[in-house]
Amino acid sequence: MRGATHAKWVACAAAAALTATACGSGGSDSGSGDGGTVLSSSWGDPQNPLEPANTNEVQGGKVLDMVFRSLKRYNPETGAAEDMLAEKIDTTDSQNFTITVKDGWTFSNGEKVTAKSFVDAWNYGASLKNNQKNAYFFEYIDGYTATHPAEGGKQTADTLSGLKVVNDKTFTVKLTQKFSTFPDTLGYPAFAPLPQSFFSDHAGWLEKPVGNGPYTIASYTKGSQMELKKWADYPGEDKAQNGGVTLKVYTDNNTAYTDLMAGNLDLVDDVPAAQLKNVKNDLGDRYLNTPAGIIQTLAFPFYDKKWNTTGSDKVRTGLSRAIDREQITDTIFQKTRTPATDWTSPVLGEEGGFKAGLCGDACDYDPAAAKKLIQEGGGLPGGQVKISYNADTGSHKQWVDAVCNSINNALDNDKACVGNPVGTFADFRNQITDRKMSGPFRAGWQMDYPLIQNFLQPLYYTNASSNDGKWSNKDFDTLVNQANAETDTAKAVETFQKAEEVLRDNMAAIPLWYQNGSAGYSERLSNVKLNPFSVPVYNEIKVS
Repeated sequence: MRGATHAKWVACAAAAALTATACGSGGSDSGSGDGGTVLSSSWGDPQNPLEPANTNEVQGGKVLDMVFRSLKRYNPETGAAEDMLAEKIDTTDSQNFTITVKDGWTFSNGEKVTAKSFVDAWNYGASLKNNQKNAYFFEYIDGYTATHPAEGGKQTADTLSGLKVVNDKTFTVKLTQKFSTFPDTLGYPAFAPLPQSFFSDHAGWLEKPVGNGPYTIASYTKGSQMELKKWADYPGEDKAQNGGVTLKVYTDNNTAYTDLMAGNLDLVDDVPAAQLKNVKNDLGDRYLNTPAGIIQTLAFPFYDKKWNTTGSDKVRTGLSRAIDREQITDTIFQKTRTPATDWTSPVLGEEGGFKAGLCGDACDYDPAAAKKLIQEGGGLPGGQVKISYNADTGSHKQWVDAVCNSINNALDNDKACVGNPVGTFADFRNQITDRKMSGPFRAGWQMDYPLIQNFLQPLYYTNASSNDGKWSNKDFDTLVNQANAETDTAKAVETFQKAEEVLRDNMAAIPLWYQNGSAGYSERLSNVKLNPFSVPVYNEIKVS
């Protein structure tokens, strides 16, 4: 279990890493801006209707960050978890917490935000009958197994026994084990409060979500755009510095970039790979390229027997060794990515859990070793791998094709690997969550909060919320549990890294590269920056 000082220390490490390595420019605060003017920004449709406990992908997360504020908020510069609606979070044993909510906060419909707003929202998120993708985030709260039994079990309670409303401002949380960094997870959108209209008119709320953040949703047309307006009466200190944001849906980030250059769009937060050679000349100081807590991996469908047989770990490791990461990050991404040698991110800093080289030779490019391992593992299932990816954002086609070329060259077989494009991010996510993947698929991970635990547990712990490949390993789970229960910071990190070694030895997912955040913006904007999650800090952008 990590000690109380751990999160602060981790955040400082992240801040130091960001300061030391930030390579972007721009983000000037020189503009005065017009607080009533709206900006436009590229976007993609979210996978599901927006619900805090049911959104675990980036596009929906961007909106939740604009519409909601939680007990904590991650500092947009450092990533540190800082009190937002939490007046204080007290504990004497790192297992029982008393949370006091600040006065003066309301939802945009005027309803007061109280302790009950949180408890009701968390109970809803944890309940199996509500089928929320982020239910797993409530797992450590006492009573979770009754509200969300394991697969095949019967739900015996609708509310978490570990949550108690004391009064309007106060509620208590009892966890099933010590978890001293639990407060630092409370900035994640799954823990956001919800108004009573969410429960009394759920369908109506989904059509036009009501939150307590600096923006309100004015309209949303799927496949076209979402309009967000500044909430003039927002009680927080981080008020919107613009009149609103129009999020425009693009199915090709090259089109978004072209629109930016043509003056038809103000902001793109995903500079396409094809433009990386030109973007500095095109935009100068209006191009941002900053370290972010993002790692790109290849995941596998372990629910498909052919990827879960004796020897398949050798096949996966062989594929990893067949990928020339250095060449791909140099040629495709112009060094805006760094070859990954572990399963976390450099933004954590070494003391926060990042460990360069943990992957060992399993991540070293070696065509001969790759071929030998794949042969020893029984060969490629069906004689070919198809790497699935969404084709609308992220320049994924370019790098998937490059990865396949690298694998094909290593195996002396030009049909050993092919790309399998899926039209949109939403469709891609639906296929993944419906367990329709038959081969490896891209699995980029943007951290929810800057802790090593967040790079491991949600992705690889048995039945975790974002364990899309359904990998399961008792040794890994045991080590994660031990790390969470560890009160010494250094020991916790060391134990998490032992869990990572289990990942490596089984090659549960192939780490590819650490990804920077990138963005470009128009001359109308100023004070533009990306937070450590690579998301634009929309509320601070000024428009002239």
